[in-house]
Amino acid sequence: MRRNTFLFSLFVLVFVSGLFVPATRAATSVQVLILPFSIHAEQDLSYLKTEIPDHIRVYLEQSGAMVVDQTPGAMVDATALSVSAIRQMGLQTGARYIIWGSMTRIGNGISLDIRMVETTGDDPVMAIFEAGSGMESLRHLINESVRKLSRRLFSQELVAGIRITGNQRIETDAIERVLRVKVGDLLRADDIANDVKNIHKIGYFDDVQVTSQDTPEGEIITFQVTEKPTIRRISFSGNQVFDTEKLRENLSIKTGSILNVFTIKSNIDQLESLYKDKNYHNVSITYAVTEQDNNQADIKFSIEEGDKVKITQITFQGNQTFTDKELLKLIKTSERGFWSWLTSSGELNREDLNQDAGRIMAKYHTSGFIYAKVADPVVTFLENSIHVAFKIEEGERFRVGQIDVDGDLIVSRDILMAGLSIAKEPYFNREQVRQDIVLLTDIYADAGYAYVSINPVTKEHPDTHLVDITYSIDKGEQVFFEDIEIVGNTRTRDNVIRRELRIYEQHLYSGSRLKRSVRNLNRLDYFEDVKVDTPKGSADNLMKVKVEVKEKPTGAFTFGAGYSTEDKMFFAGSIAQRNLFGKGLILRLGGQIGASSDLYNVSLTDPWLFDIPLSGSAGLYRQKREYDTYDRTSRGGSVSLSYPIWDYTRASVTYRFDVTDVDDVDYDASDNIKSLTGNTTTSSITLGLAYDSRDKTFNTTSGQNHRIAYTYAGVGGNVEYNKVIAELGWYIPVYKDLVSFIHGETGFIQKNGGEILPDYEKFYLGGMNSIRGFDFQDIHIPTVNSEGYPSEEGGLSYAQFNFELTYPIVKDLGIVGVIFYDTGNVYEDKTVDLTDLRQSAGYGIRWYSPVGPIRIEAGHILDPKDDESSSPKWEFSMGTAF
Repeated sequence: MRRNTFLFSLFVLVFVSGLFVPATRAATSVQVLILPFSIHAEQDLSYLKTEIPDHIRVYLEQSGAMVVDQTPGAMVDATALSVSAIRQMGLQTGARYIIWGSMTRIGNGISLDIRMVETTGDDPVMAIFEAGSGMESLRHLINESVRKLSRRLFSQELVAGIRITGNQRIETDAIERVLRVKVGDLLRADDIANDVKNIHKIGYFDDVQVTSQDTPEGEIITFQVTEKPTIRRISFSGNQVFDTEKLRENLSIKTGSILNVFTIKSNIDQLESLYKDKNYHNVSITYAVTEQDNNQADIKFSIEEGDKVKITQITFQGNQTFTDKELLKLIKTSERGFWSWLTSSGELNREDLNQDAGRIMAKYHTSGFIYAKVADPVVTFLENSIHVAFKIEEGERFRVGQIDVDGDLIVSRDILMAGLSIAKEPYFNREQVRQDIVLLTDIYADAGYAYVSINPVTKEHPDTHLVDITYSIDKGEQVFFEDIEIVGNTRTRDNVIRRELRIYEQHLYSGSRLKRSVRNLNRLDYFEDVKVDTPKGSADNLMKVKVEVKEKPTGAFTFGAGYSTEDKMFFAGSIAQRNLFGKGLILRLGGQIGASSDLYNVSLTDPWLFDIPLSGSAGLYRQKREYDTYDRTSRGGSVSLSYPIWDYTRASVTYRFDVTDVDDVDYDASDNIKSLTGNTTTSSITLGLAYDSRDKTFNTTSGQNHRIAYTYAGVGGNVEYNKVIAELGWYIPVYKDLVSFIHGETGFIQKNGGEILPDYEKFYLGGMNSIRGFDFQDIHIPTVNSEGYPSEEGGLSYAQFNFELTYPIVKDLGIVGVIFYDTGNVYEDKTVDLTDLRQSAGYGIRWYSPVGPIRIEAGHILDPKDDESSSPKWEFSMGTAF
């Protein structure tokens, strides 16, 4: 079916030596003398006297002619000589043909007049005249002229036509596009041979043959091609790890495509990479081609997958300062362990491995080893395991020497030096140097120097192993914002975006304000992407700002079901629009129906009331909840205002009006609860102060969340009390992705006068969102009602502390594990006794799933009482935020 390289080479040799031998022999016997050309032009183009002959010489010599050297007499102006004198000059040099001529330029017009005569005989002079426009056309005119000369010199034929035959699937145009030979060209053997190679390079043909046909107009060249077969079917055998469909997806060849051996081999490499990514490094893949009728073929890939191979040994060579254990903790690649069947430990990932070398290098460079080198890791594949070796050259360790700042100082040297972290490092640390550059850049950027340049100049002292560092500062010019352009907002109004910006036109540049502006726009959650470009303005000290946003849907309709140990099974639905009419208004309507509680609410919020950062909201609600000893139904509404007083900090005031019905009171309810039977009306005002810098509200990894609220009830109604609640929370990254959460809250409530203080306003603890391991409201004040039945009431004060450690189990899916310790209690009066605290500890899993946040946690009571168990209490919630 396919010709090998030898047959192709033999064909070309036969073609060149047979079809074109007469012309070649004729060419080698032709000797030509080329005389200098006459140049007629207003400009000085005298260099063309010899350049034109040189170009003709090159072309003729490539065609096989012998160009003889000129005699001193041949340097004359040939156009002034007679034909007989020119012939005599040729006889003196032994040339058979003599070529001369002239070039004329008038304006932009170019003309070339070339003459050629045979030195013997009486044949007339051959004259060729070509004309063009512009000097760039001269080379083309020379080529056209020489082609005509060559036909006379070598008795060569012109290519009168080109034909393509034998192609059934490949278009003729596709073949003709790779041919160098064109109709009208001189027929040259090397051009034909190159075109045969070009056709083969397409990759679609097994064989290419060339024939020629003489005609009065010249030679008609025919390229007879034999197409490679097409692929009829692709099959696999031996594949267990990947199904056939997955393997097909990773092939570039498809049924119906041209069979190409090189493409098949590259596809095998691709399949092997697929297996090796899954740690089947001993995979072997071969293929077989079976010919079918109608120039078709079937391909079968035979796969020997082998066993899964993992890393069993990681070694370090040359590490003197850091132990193998310390370096292993740095890198992502790990050895196969007991849980490797469940985790990714021991898997070979080339990208991770290369990054590991960088991590080791960074460790040394941040520890004083400024000349440390880490070679590319060496991977050795054994039959059933993989060994990885890192080779390290530590070099000498350098401490920090003298530190200085120079150049353009906008504040005192001492102020700039005070913030440099490198001064606190015992050893030279490149990361700290980078952070110092960022610090200095931010200082200057906030003073308007947008293009400040900080260059750390280091001077090593090998004898003392010290490195001096000087931060050289070129502040440049102060820059002002010229104008701010907003694009891409198809629905959100310009003013909604502009009010989030902390930069203003004609104001001095500020790097921190620019970053805060981008953060504010992202926190709106109106846009898929926010890009800020800062090109130079109309002057060097002006900067344009282009804010480009990409809108995303801000409305949502949700419906779902969930379960929690507090509310049991529930169904919930909501409609929300976070950017109503593109004005940034927030409208929410929601409802929840559960086994122990029902809730319906509607609210409208304007984050920028009166076009100032004053958030105003109003809402209505209705809630029914079943407690252990009574049922409570509440209806009411609220209006609130909040204002940002500092970064991340908002002050708020809320008025709430609530009417509550208490019914279905059990015999063992407390006297307080029994006294609430019927209607109670609460009219209250709450003053609040909140600080929230969390990066996200669920599975938070950094930031703080603090609040304090004071509520006064008694602005009308029959309920009157004072309540204070304070809460502190810190999310602290510990190591890599390990995050700690420290949380504490406390509060107290006090009845005013002789009015009612409802039990449901008092404090209870226990349950998933307070002290885990205890049932909902399990931590309370035990009492005995007037009928002698044991009952329970809420406390007048409480304290609660939570300590958590979270770590991602499956990071890409947002699944994290958690261990926790909770402690707290409620008290009969306003005094909090920290020596009397209930305690629990446990563990769990959290997942921000597509249906909402899911928590599964088990808590153990550490100080169980007689009627309590220390066995784990599992709690589960889905669809409600923590």
